Amino acid sequence: MGTEQFVSVTEMAGQKVSAEQLLRTCHRYYWARPFVEGGDIAEVACGAGPGLGYLATVAKSVRGGDLSPEVLDRARQVYGDNYELEVFDAASMPYPDRSLDALLLFEAIYYLPDADAFMQEVGRVLRPGGWLLIVTANKDLYDFTPSPHSTRYFGAVELGELCQKHGFDPSLWGYLDTTKVSLRQRVLRPVKLVASRLNLIPGSMAGKVWLKKLFFGSMTEMPGSILDTPHDYQAPAAVNSDEPDRRHKVIYCAARLSEI
Repeated sequence: MGTEQFVSVTEMAGQKVSAEQLLRTCHRYYWARPFVEGGDIAEVACGAGPGLGYLATVAKSVRGGDLSPEVLDRARQVYGDNYELEVFDAASMPYPDRSLDALLLFEAIYYLPDADAFMQEVGRVLRPGGWLLIVTANKDLYDFTPSPHSTRYFGAVELGELCQKHGFDPSLWGYLDTTKVSLRQRVLRPVKLVASRLNLIPGSMAGKVWLKKLFFGSMTEMPGSILDTPHDYQAPAAVNSDEPDRRHKVIYCAARLSEI
């Protein structure tokens, strides 16, 4: 598989996005703060890097990488040489053994061709007691729509199983309660379901703009960095890994590597 197609599904600076979409982007990096503070960290599949600048305000060192050089060039346009950004496969990272305190994989696990190979690589790169932070769209909602080019989605149950299989102790949370979203969204969820089943939802970010306007109303511009984006952080809700979560739009997973 080539990498050019990821340009069309990656949130880029200057694109029109919904306020919720920007909120989701900001929230995941704010959530990560206590896990990365003071540590040597890297974001895998960092895309255009909207959170790298924020992470650098709390971490000791920040690196980033993406499979797509076309997408990573967008991050370089924002940050220049401020951070070490490299093109690499998530299952083959250019980092020494036990060199990092935390690894982040946000909204990208569903693109990995082999999640087990990725987990093995994470176990190699992390120091004992290190953190793997995963954020992913919740596949267990009845109106879930998969992204183009995705391979496999992991819900709360599958994430828990994957982490435990590779020697990690996972904790999970849910974010954006579907029972508390706007009336517009609640009314249109069945419409979204039908559109998804009939393959009527556009695959690219640009093509989805009209659909986002329908579901979310007014749009805003995606910043190159969220560092100066105001955000009122509210902690996500804890969820169990022994049953599917059918309430939240996003699943968060913080998995700690054994210290042995």
